Amino acid sequence: MTTLDWHADRSALSNLARLDRAPESGGIDLAFVRRDRQARVRAEMAARGIGALILSDPVNIRYATGTRNMQIFTARNAPARYLVLTAHRAILFEFTGCEHLAEGFETVDEVRPARTASYVAAGPEIAAREKSWAAEIAELLRELGAHDGPVGVERFNAGAALALRDEGLEIVDAQEPVERARAIKSPEELKCVRASLRATEDGVAALRAAIRPGQTEAELWSVLHQAVIARNGDYIETRLLNAGPRTNPWFQETSDSVIGPNELIALDTDVVGCHGYYSDFSRTFHAGPDAPTPAQRELYRTAYEQVHHNIGILRPGMSFRDYAEAAWDIPAKYHANRYYLSAHGCGMTGEYPYLYHRGDFPDAGYDGEILPGMTLCVESYIGEEGGAEGVKLEQQVLITETGVEVLSKFPFEEDLLR
Repeated sequence: MTTLDWHADRSALSNLARLDRAPESGGIDLAFVRRDRQARVRAEMAARGIGALILSDPVNIRYATGTRNMQIFTARNAPARYLVLTAHRAILFEFTGCEHLAEGFETVDEVRPARTASYVAAGPEIAAREKSWAAEIAELLRELGAHDGPVGVERFNAGAALALRDEGLEIVDAQEPVERARAIKSPEELKCVRASLRATEDGVAALRAAIRPGQTEAELWSVLHQAVIARNGDYIETRLLNAGPRTNPWFQETSDSVIGPNELIALDTDVVGCHGYYSDFSRTFHAGPDAPTPAQRELYRTAYEQVHHNIGILRPGMSFRDYAEAAWDIPAKYHANRYYLSAHGCGMTGEYPYLYHRGDFPDAGYDGEILPGMTLCVESYIGEEGGAEGVKLEQQVLITETGVEVLSKFPFEEDLLR
């Protein structure tokens, strides 16, 4: 196996993949962010007695090391790129030909070429490839002294996971330590969050200015895509811009449906933006040219009330159960089409914790504590079952030592609040 020394002087590759050279990185110590995040993961591993993590989720690899590579591709082709993380070593297995992308990252001790154990790569030899891959990983863990304790694994195809078990490894789920690490943001990390939000807000402003009846939903939504990429963001995770009757119920994906005069236009950003951080806020607009109707204003004001009530009750030290009990009561006529969460964690994607409505808590909820450093997205969707339209609003907030700071600054629609 070829081992690459990424701490040698290799001037030809120096800084090829560094992500801290762009304008949005000004004033952010990204090296500290990377080291701090990796230390948080290791602390959560130690708290659970986990000797090693094998990570394949590209978002989690980026969280733990700061490195990125073909995130969408590697998310569905696992294991094509993966990270072995122990208490003292971080070994990145990089996609073939991409080993240079980890150059300059102090959070990666060694890079090796990945052995892609997927059917696409191995064809009918997949079982043999998986067995060989698992044997290589098990041997590495023995070398690192991490073979005997629990090993956290995530997002591998079933054959690869079973092959690891057959090597005698005690397999546990990697989700808990990583999600708990990601839930708390350092002050330096929050600079990345704010940079991503400001860039996304610029994109939403461009989208709002581009609204014209007669264009398709997809044409309008593309304005946000262009703005996100131009500002060095990564991608948009969902397709959630809808107009008129397609705003109710929610979760109808953006289409070639034509936006009509005076329709509502609902948007959930779901942008993986600058530095890989999630900009997740929702706004609903009015297409014009006439003024919004009383019915449209009622929907909007109701959603606005829900979001702001629930922001108002958040406090550090509050339990998830107590939050559910104190959260805004959804009127019966809107209950069937409610957004399935009251709030959720937000970092590099939507993450732990999920906060549920009071009525859903007995079946879906779990308890925990709202802590300083958590960033949460407070949700509302208001639309009657069978109603003509609906309104989606959402704010991204930070839990501080004393209360709540609203992070998403994009304005609400005065014409719809009257």
